[in-house]
Amino acid sequence: MKQAIVNAVVHTGDEIIENGVVIVENGKIISVQKEIPSDIEKIDLGGNHLSAGFIDIQINGGEKLYFSQTPNEETIQDIYDASLKYGTTHVLPCLISSSKETILEGIEAVRAYMKKHDNGVIGMHLEGPFLNPLRRGAHSIDQVRKPTDEELEEIIQKGKDVIKVITIAPECFTEEQLNKLIESGITISIGHTTITHKEAQPYFAKGINLVTHLFNAMTQFGHREPGLVGAVLENEAVYAPVILDGAHCDYAAAKIAYKLKQDKFFLISDATFLGRKVENFKWDNFDAHLENGFYRNDEGNLAGATISMTEAVQNAYNHLNVSVDEAIKMATTRVAAAIGMQDKIGKIQAGFPACFVQFNADLSKIETFNFY
Repeated sequence: MKQAIVNAVVHTGDEIIENGVVIVENGKIISVQKEIPSDIEKIDLGGNHLSAGFIDIQINGGEKLYFSQTPNEETIQDIYDASLKYGTTHVLPCLISSSKETILEGIEAVRAYMKKHDNGVIGMHLEGPFLNPLRRGAHSIDQVRKPTDEELEEIIQKGKDVIKVITIAPECFTEEQLNKLIESGITISIGHTTITHKEAQPYFAKGINLVTHLFNAMTQFGHREPGLVGAVLENEAVYAPVILDGAHCDYAAAKIAYKLKQDKFFLISDATFLGRKVENFKWDNFDAHLENGFYRNDEGNLAGATISMTEAVQNAYNHLNVSVDEAIKMATTRVAAAIGMQDKIGKIQAGFPACFVQFNADLSKIETFNFY
């Protein structure tokens, strides 16, 4: 059934249309216009703002289940359902460093889910296991490892149509292995790594233009050694996702990064769980408990985030001195571009999915508005 969303301030991703009209049908956007049609059902937003739904490319769990612990369709559904409550309409469930068997299980679960459901689950983020143990963070030391040719080939072959992003420490790869991964078409993100500013340059020159959670689990900026942080801030082509919760990244640091990165700066949740309903969690060598609104492990270190994409967008607006439209782009168009999906999601444009958020002028109230 064709419907018209009317009386809205429409943030298309390219422009802002006052009193815009968005025509939707069968879960797709048909047109964006100014004229109000007379012959179809109208949904009046009462002057509220409308944008594409948020995209989260790094989310580990929903309100109750953790993907790396139970990599099945039930967990994927929990992640998707929970994300919808917080403005996120497209997700990449994230599987952290695990055994090969668990990784393949996760790949098959996402593939099976996507075959059954035409919704906002757009693939999977494999974070690890090919990371530097010196920067492993909350990843289990028992699972972090260097790739063998056989394991890498199997993951690529079985996951290339499912894995949208893979986080690696490139120093753990041979040149031949890295070239094979690049040629697979999977978006490579550099993270959990000890590479320096100088060492980063050849990898960027190969076309890798994404890192995993800027500032966290990488070499830091210094005036004598700028580190990977400096390399990212310096290179105009590299996207810089940030966990904007004030703990994983101080707002002042994020503000500096945004000033330097501009349209390459975007938001992720990296949520262990959404909604802060799981207070204690233990799996394998990973443990997390809720402490003052953040997940920490028994050693007192951060153990994943609790933030939602809605909170991240609100924090961007409130702490980075950016406009509402700019904060929204950090969770929509920028994210889509970082993973090469800018022609499919992240905008209000004809042919794109009718997955939206509506919000007020100061972003204090954000609601999912989904036509899937």
